[in-house]
Amino acid sequence: MMLGAVQFGVLAACIVLFVPMGMAGWHLSRNKMLFFSGALFITLAVGVHLTPYFPSFSAFIPSSSSLPSSPTVVASSVNRDSCISSLHEIEFHNQDSRNNDSTSEKKSWKWVDSNKGVVDCEFQKLSKSDASDLLNGSWVVVAGDSQARLMVVSLLELLMGLDEIERVRGDLFKRHSDYHTTVDVIGMKLDFIWAPYVSNLTDLMVEFREKRYHPDVFVIGSGLWDMLHVNNATDYGVSVSRLKDSLMPLLPVTPEFEFEDRPVVVRSPLMFWLGMPTLINSILNTEEKRAKMTDAMWYAYDEQIYKSKLVRNFGGPLFLLDIHYLSSGCGRTCTVDGMHYDGIVYEAAVHIMLNALLIESQQRLS
Repeated sequence: MMLGAVQFGVLAACIVLFVPMGMAGWHLSRNKMLFFSGALFITLAVGVHLTPYFPSFSAFIPSSSSLPSSPTVVASSVNRDSCISSLHEIEFHNQDSRNNDSTSEKKSWKWVDSNKGVVDCEFQKLSKSDASDLLNGSWVVVAGDSQARLMVVSLLELLMGLDEIERVRGDLFKRHSDYHTTVDVIGMKLDFIWAPYVSNLTDLMVEFREKRYHPDVFVIGSGLWDMLHVNNATDYGVSVSRLKDSLMPLLPVTPEFEFEDRPVVVRSPLMFWLGMPTLINSILNTEEKRAKMTDAMWYAYDEQIYKSKLVRNFGGPLFLLDIHYLSSGCGRTCTVDGMHYDGIVYEAAVHIMLNALLIESQQRLS
């Protein structure tokens, strides 16, 4: 605004100087020329002093920020959302495996051929090297029940290899205990926190908030333990709502969902919600589980996740790792107890998570 006034002042000075000279060239009388020059000077002087109090001409011209986004920017945003929504479109296949002159079947998985994301979004099964580059120097926290522990196993298998994971499997599978490790080669710190109830997750969020530090990547999820030992979907819903409230201060605040009827901006997925698996009631290994962990109860618990708007699929901040969809796709042959599934299900979930991180961070691996 100040610059505009200065420029206008220079223009006024030029007019005051040169216009009377031009008029003199037309042989006007001296008095007429002096009168006109004085009037012109006073008018322009007043204009210069009042200019700062009026909008500049540029104010009436749409700025670049107020113009509609360019097609490239819009396409980029749409593609990102489309890519995220396509990440779970995978399928499992039986694959013959020969060993010592015998043939056995094992499962494999891939993104479905009709999934445009494979080409357009560059979905890929990350190699050990690529996953290491992505998580280099990061701090990852996985918190929850036995499903979360299986997620940790698959992530470490990718980063460390099968031989190395066998050395730590005993420590990792100590019942109802935490596990902490560092992948020294890439400087990645990984913590598994045993948190079987949603209230345990809430306490963890409060702890991070009070200490004013938090991991680079969260993977949290809880529900099976509550379903078995509490078996009250309404109470579970209350706990999930409290969890959402507790994690809000930790989220970097892109209007994508509403919190207390107001839009909130979140760069996600910083946090992932680990969904509950498909439960095959007939092969659950105890009578109590078969009585309490029914399909009806599973859907009642899942409905509370929807009502709380915790995950992005339902308008919330957390990216859903849909173990229910993945375990259902793998099928009954992928579980021996109707609840815990073969590693291939959690392997697929790990690659979905890593590709989601790539999409959100707009990175591309060579």
